[in-house]
Amino acid sequence: MRRDRAADAADGHPVLRLRERSGQRDLEACVGVLAAVHKSDGYPVNWPAEPGGWLEGVDAFGAWVAELDGRVVGHVGLSRPGAGDAAPVLWGERAGVEGADATAVVSRLFVAPDARGHGIGALLMGRAVREARARGLHPVLDVVSTDASAAALYERMGWQLLAVVEQEWEPGQRVALHCYAAPAE
Repeated sequence: MRRDRAADAADGHPVLRLRERSGQRDLEACVGVLAAVHKSDGYPVNWPAEPGGWLEGVDAFGAWVAELDGRVVGHVGLSRPGAGDAAPVLWGERAGVEGADATAVVSRLFVAPDARGHGIGALLMGRAVREARARGLHPVLDVVSTDASAAALYERMGWQLLAVVEQEWEPGQRVALHCYAAPAE
């Protein structure tokens, strides 16, 4: 994966840095942050049996972490659309293209509860969007309707709500997903 110097420093912030996630140490740090986020916010809705594997995902283009004062405090991933992703299909229908071939899914975005208020979520989103666009793909994402703070972030960043859809994740567990597409370049 190519390096993007713009992602190395967060707008000149002296103690905040974005970089590619790499190695087992980063993965373990991310799992620790994810556990704190799950306890605080309920994300992810269903705690994965293998959180490290869940973070790595399948068909990943890449993943990035945010460090604040040298500790990992945030994460975002970018991947090819998967079987349960609704936003790529919806965006493809609107754009008149095959969504799976024209999109990249932004996922696994989270910021440690004690590190919020520094714009870390927006910086991580920006990094994933730059990577998707560099690959000639349009960024999209799905978010559960109960995650109002995430939806508010996407909307502040100009992301377009494509639709709200329902899915069954586990037997008897229906969730409403807000499907978003990044603004046009």
